[in-house]
Amino acid sequence: MGEVGRTTLTVGGQGPGKPGAEKKAAGLTPKAYQELKSTIHRDLLSRIDLEKLMDLRDGRARSQIFSIIQDLVTASSTPMSGMERERLSREVLDEVFGLGPLEPLLQDPTINDILVNTHKQVYVERAGLLEMTNVRFKDDAHLMHIIDKIVSAVGRRVDESSPMVDARLMDGSRVNVIIPPLAIDGPIMSIRRFGHVPLEADDLLANRTLTAQMLELLKGAVKARLNILISGGTGAGKTTLLNVLSGYISDKERIVTIEDSAELQMKQEHVVRLECRPPNVEGKGAVKQRQLVINSLRMRPDRIIVGEVRGEEALDMLQAMNTGHDGSLTTIHANSPRDAVARLETMALMANLNLPEKAIRQQIASAVTIVIQISRMSDGTRRITHFTEIAGMDEDVVSMQDIFLFEKRGVAPGGRVLGRFSATGIRPKFSEKLKVSGINLPATLFEHSMEV
Repeated sequence: MGEVGRTTLTVGGQGPGKPGAEKKAAGLTPKAYQELKSTIHRDLLSRIDLEKLMDLRDGRARSQIFSIIQDLVTASSTPMSGMERERLSREVLDEVFGLGPLEPLLQDPTINDILVNTHKQVYVERAGLLEMTNVRFKDDAHLMHIIDKIVSAVGRRVDESSPMVDARLMDGSRVNVIIPPLAIDGPIMSIRRFGHVPLEADDLLANRTLTAQMLELLKGAVKARLNILISGGTGAGKTTLLNVLSGYISDKERIVTIEDSAELQMKQEHVVRLECRPPNVEGKGAVKQRQLVINSLRMRPDRIIVGEVRGEEALDMLQAMNTGHDGSLTTIHANSPRDAVARLETMALMANLNLPEKAIRQQIASAVTIVIQISRMSDGTRRITHFTEIAGMDEDVVSMQDIFLFEKRGVAPGGRVLGRFSATGIRPKFSEKLKVSGINLPATLFEHSMEV
């Protein structure tokens, strides 16, 4: 029997409806509701052969199982309304095919993050703001069953010997899990969701993440094969911006993406996706980003896109940028463009090649052309706060100049962040590279500012 068929563990959570919805179901207490759901699930497993049913197309299998569940619910002696029967049937179906209590949240397009703090507490992020839900799991064992379902689907595992894991859902959403003994109170799971419809450049403009002038310059920079580093904090929108910028890469180019956990959504056809591998049970067999970066150079890439640079692979990436692999894109965790360069330097030094700091800085100044700083504001909106050019070396220091800035002016009574995008009036040195590539931008591009 398949994975679902091997367990009689069933869901204990509510959907995102009104609190107390369980208690209203035929006047049942939450405990009685769980027992009823467990009974329906056990009866379902005794009546069907899940292994044979899983061989059918997903839609057909779901339809057949849902019909059987509805019959079981109708046959139960518990009095329920039609709406209550439908809800109970859906929740049992979610246990068989989906992720139990999380399914309603995963179907909600307004949710960006799902944060499970043990089986008792689930938070979500909407529009950049956290809110608590009434979703619950039956117990820690039930939550672990859902976690195992997620990580095993991508060939990974989580147990006491390997209590931390990164995984992903079928839609590309990123999942991080940490369990006891590292998580003291119980299993913790964080899901960074990818929308069913990825954000486009027009969405960033509508959300005031950047201005049309900034987007035009970025579009030209990607087409002219300039190396771009996107910097920001957790949840600032780095990967979203990277996805949008990658859309301006020509379909005629061969793209190699390298990620710790695959989440990039490339629109081109000629894309080779590489992903790191964690160690096996014996602690061997791990494949790190540095190995993938080195290997990618032998794959005849036109562009190398590193989802996030976070370690010693920084040096190999800089070497690649300086040896003919122009147009590379990557992200980094940092609070400002200057901090991003400092972090890049620190990570390059982690390669332990005993290179002097000045040599590393020269590599950075030569390799990276643009640093984009993106931040999440207190009202949940994302803004590109710095559009910065790396202009070269000034003695022992990497020289940087801001092209566009977002200046925060205050907070409106409703909590909305006030400010404006403004050009510094500096025409970047890389504008000559754009011109040589056939991209002509008007001088007025660097003079306009917009209130937001």
